[in-house]
Amino acid sequence: MTEPDANPLEYAPAPESATVAALRERYRPFIDGEFTDGTGAVFSSVNPATGEPLAEITGSAESDVDRAVAAADEAFRRRWAAISGTDRAKYLFRIARLLQERSRELAVLETLDTGKPVRQATEFDLPNAAAWFLHYAGWADKLDHAGFGPSPEPLGVTGQVIPSNFPLLLLAQRVAPALACGSTVVVKPAERTPLTALVFGELCEQAGIPPGTVNILPGDSGTGASLLAHRGVRHAVFTGSTEVGERVRRGLAGRGKRVTSELGGNGVNIVFADAAPEEAVRGVIEGAFFNQGRVRCAGSRLLVEESAAEEFVARLRDSMAELRVGDPMDRNTDVGALGSTAEVERLSELVERGVAEGASRWTVPATLPRRGDFMAPTLLTDVQQSMSVARTEIFGPVLSVLTFRTAREAVTKADNTPYGLAAGVWSEKGSRALWTARGLRTGVVWANTFHRFDPTAPFGGRGESGNGHVGGAAGLEAYLDV
Repeated sequence: MTEPDANPLEYAPAPESATVAALRERYRPFIDGEFTDGTGAVFSSVNPATGEPLAEITGSAESDVDRAVAAADEAFRRRWAAISGTDRAKYLFRIARLLQERSRELAVLETLDTGKPVRQATEFDLPNAAAWFLHYAGWADKLDHAGFGPSPEPLGVTGQVIPSNFPLLLLAQRVAPALACGSTVVVKPAERTPLTALVFGELCEQAGIPPGTVNILPGDSGTGASLLAHRGVRHAVFTGSTEVGERVRRGLAGRGKRVTSELGGNGVNIVFADAAPEEAVRGVIEGAFFNQGRVRCAGSRLLVEESAAEEFVARLRDSMAELRVGDPMDRNTDVGALGSTAEVERLSELVERGVAEGASRWTVPATLPRRGDFMAPTLLTDVQQSMSVARTEIFGPVLSVLTFRTAREAVTKADNTPYGLAAGVWSEKGSRALWTARGLRTGVVWANTFHRFDPTAPFGGRGESGNGHVGGAAGLEAYLDV
């Protein structure tokens, strides 16, 4: 009689095929409606889960930025802004449908390029990218009713620098409202993760978007700086770290440009003793470890009421121990690869500094792949407000636990940060949740949930987390001359 398996509930591998991504040997800039040879340096896109190169990318130099901005300006003046909102909506609907039709291909490509779990890319990134275009397709012929006065005019050419954590979704969040308003765009994706943005150029071709309306420029940080500072760009959009965002804003000050930004965050979940424990644990894990914690609004701090802290942290450890860390192409994986070896080293140093300052460390007992840039989710307890892990943007799979005794103390501790992007409040009492939310100096507060994004609802930060909003009618304002 054979003995039963040690763990009969072990997940069998469920790998996705990399061939679905239809990788090419080389990708080129998309300018004025066609893919063209750039004049910048050639570089490689690397799979962070394996360290293997995926494709060569022809970068963009300053002359390519000039060509792209000129094409966008020509399209704005002669084609895109001149057509009706109803016609613009048709193009946006077509892009949304193409995103849906090619969702599996794009999800796999996004996973290969970023290291995020393919299940997340399939179930979150791609559906939300399509939803953003569907939502703003609906606004394109209703701008008179958006609250910005009768017949608001588009602003013009928009330069957009997109980060590496959600390349296609963040592109959709910024390109869709710009096109709905009648503005044209030049997009510079992150140097490490340009592939889905460049395939988006194909979708624009398929949708029949007039040439020059959308332009995609792969390249390094110098390309992004040239784009945002270009005299033909009326609106500069930057998403990334606070440090770089501050440099961008200082460099563009006094140039007569509109500047909007989504920068760093140090998000928090506040859990009261009366919160539903299982729901709160799931929400805290979602907030801290979704996308490997590589989310600007990640709930990297946990404030839990002191009377319930011991039991809650025990539940949290039990649930964290079930997280599956490993191959992003396996549909069972919960936590994939980080963006680079440098990120792993930065986070490891941050955790070590926290331990040296007095924090207690517990790490998910996971066997990490031999290759690739992986880090097991880490829980830090006994954290104090003065510690670096409580004050710094984490941007990785690390959760710091602090305690509080009163709601006022929770708000005070949560607001003890220069950032103000997002927070979650967990309580059975609606009045307590609302009182707490009103006291938080942050752009978005979720009650009894976390990371619930919707294209109909505005999202944006305060303080060092940036300015401006994406989503809803508020997301239109930045692209209108109002």
